[in-house]
Formats: sequence, C-alpha cells, structure tokens
Amino acid sequence: MARRVGICAVAQTTYEPDKWYERFQGMALEVLESIQAQTGVDFSEDKGIGMSINVSDDVFDARTISDNAMTDVLGAHFGCEEKVAQEGIQAIYYGLAAIQSGHEDVVLIVGHCKESQCKSRNMVTHVAFDPFYTRPVGLDFCAAAGLQAQAYMDKSGITDEQLAAVVVRSRENALKNDRLPTVEAVTAEQVMTSPMLADPIRQLHAYPVSDGAVGMLLVAEERVQEFTDTPVWITGVGNCMDSFFLGDRDLSSNFALKNAARRAYKRAGIADPKTAFDVVEVSDLYAYQQPMWLEGLGICDTGTGGVAVSTTGNSKPVINLSGGTLAGNPMILGGLVRAAEASLQLMGKADGHQVENASTALAHGVMGPAGQFHSVVTLARG
Repeated sequence: MARRVGICAVAQTTYEPDKWYERFQGMALEVLESIQAQTGVDFSEDKGIGMSINVSDDVFDARTISDNAMTDVLGAHFGCEEKVAQEGIQAIYYGLAAIQSGHEDVVLIVGHCKESQCKSRNMVTHVAFDPFYTRPVGLDFCAAAGLQAQAYMDKSGITDEQLAAVVVRSRENALKNDRLPTVEAVTAEQVMTSPMLADPIRQLHAYPVSDGAVGMLLVAEERVQEFTDTPVWITGVGNCMDSFFLGDRDLSSNFALKNAARRAYKRAGIADPKTAFDVVEVSDLYAYQQPMWLEGLGICDTGTGGVAVSTTGNSKPVINLSGGTLAGNPMILGGLVRAAEASLQLMGKADGHQVENASTALAHGVMGPAGQFHSVVTLARG
C-alpha cells in the first residue's frame, strides 16, 4: 500500500485586481517564508525540501519558461524543480506521485499569477484554441462558457435569479476571507443588470481579474510530525479531459467532471459524495458553473443544481465558504487555492470563515474551454 501524504502547511498572499507594486518573486517569497515559519522546513539535503513544484504560465507571465525566474525563491538551485502550467491543483498530483513513489519525502508547491499584466484575459485564453478553425471566429474561454451556460440552462431550467444568488452569496462569503480584501458586496439586481459578456453570462457572473500566490508543503506520512500536529491527508485524486473541439462534446453533460470525481471517490473509498464531505470548494469561474459542477461531482442530483445553490447556506456540505474562484482568484491557481482553502478548514485555521468540526473536504479544479479538463482531490483531517 502506498504511503499516505499529508499537507502540513498552507500559505497565500492576498488576491487583488492589480498587484502593480509586487513582482512574481516577491509574492512567491511571501508564501515560502510563511510556510517556513509554520513548519521550520529548510532546504538541507538530508531532511529539507527535496522537490519544488512551480505553478505558472508562460502567456500570463509574458515570458517563455516562466518558472526560470522562480528557481531562487523555490530553493531549487542544483535541486529538483518542476513546473505545472494551467490548472494548479495538478501540482498536488505531481507532489503526491513523487512522495508515494519513494522519490521524495518533502515537496514544496508554490503557484503565482498576475492576470492584471494582460491587456485582456480573453486574449490569453483565445490562444488555447485551434488556429485554423476556432480562433478565426473569435472563441475564448468566456465565449465558450457562454455556449455551455446556454446548454446547461436549457437542460436544467436554472434561472437568472438563481445565478444572481450564487454571485451574491459568493461575495458575502468572501467578505469574511481576509485573503480577498478588495471584494465588495453586490445585490441580485446589480448582478442581473450588469453588462452582458457572452449571453447569458453577465459581467458580475464572471470572476474578476486577480493577482496572487499560493503554496503548500506536502510530506510523507512517516515524517509529518516533524512539521505539524494538524496534517491534512490526501485521500483521493482523479482527473479527466474531454475532447478539444467544442463541437465534439455535449457541453451540458459534465462528462469529464463525472469521470474525474468517480476516480477520486474510488481511491478514497467514498460511496456517497452527498454525505461524504463537510466542506466543498469548487472552481467556479462563472456563476452557472457552481451548480453545474456540483451536479457533476454528485453533491446533488443532475438537474437540481439550481435548488442546491439556493439551499446550501445552512446544510452539509458547505459550499465555497471562502468565496470561491468567483470572488477572485487567478484562473490557473483556482484549483490549488480551493485545495488550500479546504485544507485550512480541516486544520481549523480558516480564520473568519471556519466550518465547525470540519473533518472531510473536496477541492476541485477546472481548466480549458467550457470545463474541458477537471480535477478532484479529496481530503481528510489528520
């Protein structure tokens, strides 16, 4: 049986619309120094960090080999340094594999992104599409999400009022999260009258431009007590990628997410996801995605996501009490931040938005147009 892997520390900067005053390295250093202060970990050859994983993206960073500038902050000179681009939660998979395979005992993960550096986020995501058939018609992640939102709303019957409620509650939750200092409350009327981006997605349905950094320390079971008394165990992981061309997919099917969740639940021994978790953190870049992803995860039945997001405030599991991606985290870090927030809940360190006696959690990440690639991580308190 593979040895267990624990998350021993989590650190985040604040997430703001424009951290013009701070470089990538400064954000990452803040995260690293916090992790070191929490655990006492260092980079010594015998007992220190044996592998560093950087989460970054060449296009968002406006440089090739975007991790190259981060090696000094990651302590990776002459050491093992790897990179994960796009969806940051994949770094947890990478670190998990390195430890369970016996190659490493201690793995550092640090992710950063400054979306504000781009003239338009849509210009960045436009590059993800095929240059011959789909770029010429102007597709980007927002336009693709609009197509999926139409398909999902037609299938599920979810209403504009329910989507507005998702945004309102996400902002209300975010006001209790000190990592999101610039978030403001909104009303349902403000949401429903905000400018249209890609019908039916409105401006306040979409996550805001965000800059920030996040990190965590993964440690093999036999060494966890060297670094913390409150580890969070990674109990299950799963991912799945759907077809590249939107026309080859049923956009309302949740195909990739259902498969990713099934794999994670199998590894974790979870039979009924509806009752398995105290905390769920989903990557909701757009308002319609929160109910749709909850259906795909099996947290609620297909076609009931609209009802679920209207009633989860006082029920189990608690959904996106951190505010979720919708309240403002960089897209490529969305899943990694969800795992960080879920871990803080299980450690009892989610100041201001703590769920009482939380012992199990789910973190979800998504990347690609219209939910092409989904990742699921299940967690349990030590």
